[in-house]
Order: sequence, then C-alpha cells, then structure tokens
Amino acid sequence: MDKAFTPSDIEARIYAQWEAAGNFAPSGLGPAYSIVIPPPNVTGTLHMGHAFQDTIMDSLIRYRRMRGFDTLWQPGTDHAGIATQMVVERQLNAVGQSRIELGREAFVEKIWEWKDKSGGIIANQLRRLGASVDWQRDKFTMDPALSLAVTEVFVKLYQEGLIYRGKRLVNWDPVLKTALSDLEVASVEENGSLWHLRYPLVDGSGHLVVATTRPETMLGDTAVAVHPDDERYRHLVGKRIALPLTDREIPIIADGYVDPAFGSGCVKITPAHDFNDYEMGQRHSLPLINIMTPEAALNDNVPPGYRGLDRAVARTKIVADLEALGLVELIEAHKLTVPRGDRTNAILEPLLTDQWFVDIKPLAAPAIRAVEEGHIRFVPENWSGVYFEWMRNIKDWCISRQLWWGHRIPAWYDNEGKWYVARTEAEARAAHGLDATVALRQDNDVLDTWFSSALWPFSTQGWPDDTPAYRTYYPTSVLVTGFDIIFFWVARMIMMGLKFTREVPFREVYVHGLIRDHDGQKMSKSKGNVIDPLDIVDGISLDALLAKRTTGLMQPQMKPAIEKATRKQFPQGIAAYGTDALRLSFASLATQSRDLRFDMARVEGYRNFCNKLWNAARYVLMNVEGQTANADSRAPGADTPSNTPPQFSLADRWIRSRLSAALTRVETGFAEYRLDVVANALYEFTWNEYCDWYLELSKATLFSEEATEAEKRGTRDTLVHVLESLLRALHPVAPFITEEIWQRVKLAAGIDGPTIMHAAYPKPDAVDSAAEPEMRWVMSFIEGVRQIRGEMDIAPSRKLEVLLQNCGPLDSEYAHRNLPYLARMAGILPPRTLAAGETPPISAVALLGTLEILVPMAGLIDPQAELDRLAKRQKKAEVDLNKLEAKHANADFARNAPPEIVEKDRLRLAELRTEIGQLTAQVARVKRLQNE
Repeated sequence: MDKAFTPSDIEARIYAQWEAAGNFAPSGLGPAYSIVIPPPNVTGTLHMGHAFQDTIMDSLIRYRRMRGFDTLWQPGTDHAGIATQMVVERQLNAVGQSRIELGREAFVEKIWEWKDKSGGIIANQLRRLGASVDWQRDKFTMDPALSLAVTEVFVKLYQEGLIYRGKRLVNWDPVLKTALSDLEVASVEENGSLWHLRYPLVDGSGHLVVATTRPETMLGDTAVAVHPDDERYRHLVGKRIALPLTDREIPIIADGYVDPAFGSGCVKITPAHDFNDYEMGQRHSLPLINIMTPEAALNDNVPPGYRGLDRAVARTKIVADLEALGLVELIEAHKLTVPRGDRTNAILEPLLTDQWFVDIKPLAAPAIRAVEEGHIRFVPENWSGVYFEWMRNIKDWCISRQLWWGHRIPAWYDNEGKWYVARTEAEARAAHGLDATVALRQDNDVLDTWFSSALWPFSTQGWPDDTPAYRTYYPTSVLVTGFDIIFFWVARMIMMGLKFTREVPFREVYVHGLIRDHDGQKMSKSKGNVIDPLDIVDGISLDALLAKRTTGLMQPQMKPAIEKATRKQFPQGIAAYGTDALRLSFASLATQSRDLRFDMARVEGYRNFCNKLWNAARYVLMNVEGQTANADSRAPGADTPSNTPPQFSLADRWIRSRLSAALTRVETGFAEYRLDVVANALYEFTWNEYCDWYLELSKATLFSEEATEAEKRGTRDTLVHVLESLLRALHPVAPFITEEIWQRVKLAAGIDGPTIMHAAYPKPDAVDSAAEPEMRWVMSFIEGVRQIRGEMDIAPSRKLEVLLQNCGPLDSEYAHRNLPYLARMAGILPPRTLAAGETPPISAVALLGTLEILVPMAGLIDPQAELDRLAKRQKKAEVDLNKLEAKHANADFARNAPPEIVEKDRLRLAELRTEIGQLTAQVARVKRLQNE
C-alpha cells in the first residue's frame, strides 16, 4: 500500500470497475429491496441537498445489497418543463433567435438536442459520489414508455370524471406566460403600501373608504363587501357604488369573510384577480371581469386610457388620477406577502383562464387512509401530521401548463371548440365517429411536470405493462426525501399509486432535514454561501470559488459582501477531501432534525479518519505479511499448516467483543434510518478502540520474545479479522477507501471475492462478558498513569515505579496477568503492592475504583522547577477564568449571546475550574516533596 491515502488516485478507477462489471444491477436473489431516486431536473447540477440525499440512499442500498437482498436503486431524471424551456430559450435569445420564430416542432427538437449533449451532467456527478444506481435502467420522464404511462393515466382519470377542464383562477406567471400550482409559488414578505380609496355612493349620500394593496385591480371590481355584523355599514348593504374611473356601478354586499378591523372594514371585491374574492364572488354570483393580458398588462375590459399599460405603470396612473379627483384618502406603508414564481421571481397574477384540473379529493381519501392504517410509515412519525393537514384540506390540482416542452395534453379540439380526450388522435376519431373531414387540433398545453413525477415509482418499472421489474420491485421499499416536497411529490405519488396499482408506492417515507451552512442559514446563491459538493471532493482555489459564487448574481451589489465572507471562510480555497470524507460527514449529519448545519471542520475530521484507517491497514498488512491469517479464526480450517491453533489474548477477545457491540449499534442505526448512529458507532470503534488501543496493545504480543507462536497467531488473525469486518461495515457509507483496502486485506483474510460490495455484511457476535470489564480495568490503569505523566511533564521514555494501595484480589490478578500491556502502554516497571498500614512516599495518585495507583515523585522531578512550571500554568488558567467570568457578568452578553456560544463558554468555565483545582493539589504535593 502507498504510504498516504490519496482519494483522487482511486475513486474514478474503482467506480469505473464497478460499473463495467455490472455490480450495481439487481442480483435476482433474496427478497426485493428497491428505492427510486427522486429524479433531479435534467437542467440541474449536484448541490449539497442532492449529495446528502444520495449518500443516504446509496448507504441504504449498499447495506441491503451486502445483506443478500435483491436490490434496485432506480435512477433517472425529470424533464423539468419550465426550467428546461427557460434554459433553451435563453440560448436561442443569445444568438438572436426566439421560440416563436422556430415554431413548436423545431423548438422541441432543439430541447432534445440540448438534452442529449448537456442533460447528463448530474449523472456523471452522481458517479463521482459513488452512487450505485443501476445505470442500465436509467429513465427519463419523457422516454416513450414513461410518456405512454402518463397518457394512460390522464385518459383514465378523464374517463372517470376526475380530470376536467374549466375556467378557473390560477397563479399566472407573466414572464413564462403559464399557470403555476400553489406549490410553485414563493410567498415573500415585502414592504409595500396600503391605499385608502374613496368609493362614492350612487345616491350621492357620501362614500365608502376601501383599503387595498393593489389599486390597479380596481378597474375589475364587481362589489364592495362589509361584514354583516358591522354596525357602521349594515344600513348600506344593498346600495350601489359608482366605481371610480369607470362608468360601472357595483353593489355593496355583506359577507362574513370581511375583517372589520382591517383598514376601514370595507373591502373591494375583484373576483377575477384575487383567490379569496373569487370564492366570495361565487357565493354572491358576482360577474368575473378579467382586466389582465397574459403579459400582466391591462386589456380591453378597462377604460381606453389604461389599455395596454403594464400593471405597475397602470398602478401609478390610476393612483394619480384618483388623487386628481380627490378620491385618495390615505397612503400608508404596509408589509404584505407577495406571491412570486419560484423559477422567475416574477410577481404572480391571479388570472382567470381555461385550464385542466384534477378533482383531487376522491384520490386523497384513500391516500389518507393508507397512512392512518399504517400501510405507509413516515420516519420521523411527526411528518405524517404535516401530510394529513395538507391532504385533508387539499384543493383541486391545476395540471395544465402553457409550455411547449413536456407531455402534451392528449385532447383534440374541433372547429367548434369541443374537445375529445384519447390516447391518440386516431382513437379520438374512432371513439367519436369523426371522419377525416372533421379538422382536429391537439391541445397546445403540456402537463405539470409533477404529474409525470407522481407516476415515477411504477412508470419506471414498465407500468402499464405487467413487466418482471414491476412485479419484483414495486411497491418500492422506502422513499428518501426532504420535507419540502411532501406536497409536491410524496402525496401525489401515494394518490396515483393507490389509484392505478391498488398498492402503496412505498412502505416507508424517510423525511430528512435540509442542509444549511455552518451558521444555520439556508444555502442560496444570493447569500453566497452555496458549496458545490464536488468542490469538497476535488478541491477548488479561492479565485475559482469567488468566481463561482459571484457569477450571475441577481443582485450584483451583493458581490463585495459575498467575496468578503468567502475569503473569511475559505482563505485558501477548499482542500480536496475526497468522496468518502464527504459521505461520512453527510451520514453523521443524518439525524432526525429539521435543519442540519454543515461545517467543513466535520469533513476535515473524517478525512483524518480515512487517513487513520489507511495507516491502520498498512500496519496490519505489514505485520501479517507472509503469515497465514483468516478473517474468522474460529471457523473450521483456520489453523496454520503447522496446526497451531490460535490463542487469543485479552486484547484480542476484547476488540472482537467491541466490534460486535459496534455492529449492534450499526444494525439499529440502519433499521431506524439513523445514519448518524451508524457513522458515529463506526468512527468511535475505529478511532478510539481499534486504532488508539488495540493496535498498540497488539504490539505487546507481536513484538514480545515471551509470546508463543499461538499467541502471535491469535493476534495476527484478530488484526485481520477485525479490519476486514470493519471494512465491510464501513462500506455503505465510505465505499471507495473500503474497496481499495479490502482488495489487499482479503488475501490475508483468506477470502475470495471480486468486490466488497457483494461480500456479506458483518453480523455481531455475543459480547465477551469477561474480557470487557477486565480490559476496561487495564485501560483505566494505563490512562491513570498517562495522566500523571502529563500533569508532571514526565518524558514517555522514562520507566516509572508504581505502587498499588488498597489493592484487592481482583486488582492484583488483573495487574499480574496484564503486566505486558501495562509495561508497554503505560511505561511502568512491575508494580509493587503496599502492605496494609505501610505509609507510601509522596506520590502522584490516580484512582481506579478503590485502588490507588501511586507514582512516587522523589527523583522524578526538580521540585522548584516543577513549582515554577505549575505556577505559570495556574496563572494562565486563572487569567482565562477571570476573563470568561467577566464576559458572562456583562448583561448585554447574557441577553444577546447565541445559546450555542453560552453553552460552549459554560463548558470552558467548568474545565478551567477543574484545571485550577488539579493544579492546586499538584502544587501542594510538590511542596511536601520539597520540604522533605
């Protein structure tokens, strides 16, 4: 093995070998276990959320694969209707072309060309992360087979009356010129104004004051509403208003929806441009007057002087005209929630248009029951409450989009506007007796991208055909997703799965948290805190990182602040940490919290962990080279050619037992979707027990002239057995380094197999109830002596005299039996037990239960030099303590400090007080020694 672990030297090579060998394909053996990847947008690139989620899924798949399941991780991408059309349109605009000039057919061809050339970026990035998806089954939501499934679902829902076409109010994006679903609306709190306008009564008896945040829509008002119990206006209900700037009259109505405390208590009602007003208009049979064009300009339903004006320009002119007429009573600053498109950031316009809708409540009812009855389990369980809340208040789903890229709606219109829904035009003609003389045109709209995504678990397996893949891998085992798309995707998959397959699409829904930056802020380009996961894997210079974070900013004025923050966080850029360190970091973050803080220090820690594992493997291989070893020497046939059976030492038995304990924790972690438990259990075992303790303890046997060949055999076999088992245990979360090391260790372990990913996952054995407490005693003894060395600044090379006081029979037995460990690890001479009543010399003391471990101080130190050294340490500790106590005595700090800083300081205060107490006791002991 190379001296240093270099991820860049192995990752691409190993992944290419895996993929070429077909190692990701299902085995066809064992019970089925399947996961469908949440299909990333074909326009997308891998971000931290993707990388985190894919690490979780890959870990689950690799774990089940090693446990003998017939595993399928289904890959694929989403055609991303809006996002993809925007990308290609921008490219056309850059060369002076437009979608309209090209025409629909040519434009869609351009998109397919773009998809074939540039649409696979995220797939290659997934490879860099080690994702073991079955690439031979890669799907795209616009593939012919998946498109067939989409058409089948649409037609069947229409035939059952669950899809209908109607003129309804929708969220309209005036930039994209398409309807959006409620879930594609970003509600943003912004500063605005509240205009108080005077609406004159027709009979000349006065006026009402209405308050509005959108004065431009007044030209579409069809009523003014007051609360029926509002004594101020009850006598006016039924009277009529002369709508300013128009020649129309509108009624005053009473409705319980009106809030008497808002503004004047009078509300203008514009049913064609406000969702709440629309509902009120339906209750009172008010007319619907649409005053907006698809571009959000005023149309011909307004007076001539306002026609064609952009809504923002119209607002300014309308307010000015009202002020000229003395009809503006007050304008005040007002915070309001503005609906913006999540793709364009444009202010959305509620617009009355003809759209296709799903009558969703009949589909929602069985989907609610599926979770209530336990057929689908949410993990953590609290997310089921969020699911229920939305599903029980669900509204019909607008599924049509005014785009050219996507699944075109399978409906054809004749010249009279009558439509015919069918799988093909030929089927429509045949079903309705339409001969070739009847001209038909297909609906121009396409389906909402989430419509096809809702079919993803079964459409990817060949439905509506009864394919072997569909029979084997559907329903899927678990859906791994973020909480932000429970409504977008999870709920819709459940509804569609139950409707068309009569089964739930997955048994469990694991809802993970969202990755945020080290300060807990959401990662966004506008904040300049986005990190590309592959920059962590491969490294990136500061200049390249700055360019990445500031190119294409929507708010260029933010560039200086982003550059400053980046230079502060990454003054040298980002080092190359490798995929395994990143994946282990993600696994350790996979708690059940909603928000997960990502810190580069964690990645650095796991890079060090990988280095530790690499060096441990080098030590093991160097010390078993040329020796016969077996991954489990207790198995038949594990003896050497000389038939010398291995003899396992206390340390050998202890580390095997600790491995079993770690594997038990790992099993629990995987079962409960707690990858943080998995990562922490394996980290602690590898670093703290195997490397820091056992490898050092093994030297007491391997390098001892007194140890027998059987004892050395036991230790060599244990070194290999534990390392090989550990590599298999780590493989799901750290696939590359484990494969690279395993290919070398398997020979020493007597194992034959092409890849670690097809090796069996290790199972825990029984805990060694005798070895564990005895080794804890040995470790505590060694730590006690080491602490004395540290406190007294005694060189590690100096052998120490040790006295034992209050030494019980078990202490004496342990000390005698484990002297080789104590001598090597603690650097002591054989200890002497003090007789009862014997007065010990002045000594440094370590306690081990009732046993006192004494290290006589005479001759070890220069008392005065030691007092001087202790005085300096004590003074520094007291200065630090005083500063920290003064900081916390400051009222402003106590009031404003973040809780995590307060907690960190609290722990530090405790440490300093303990340190000062220990130093004081040590000073007293040295002074007694000086006075003797």
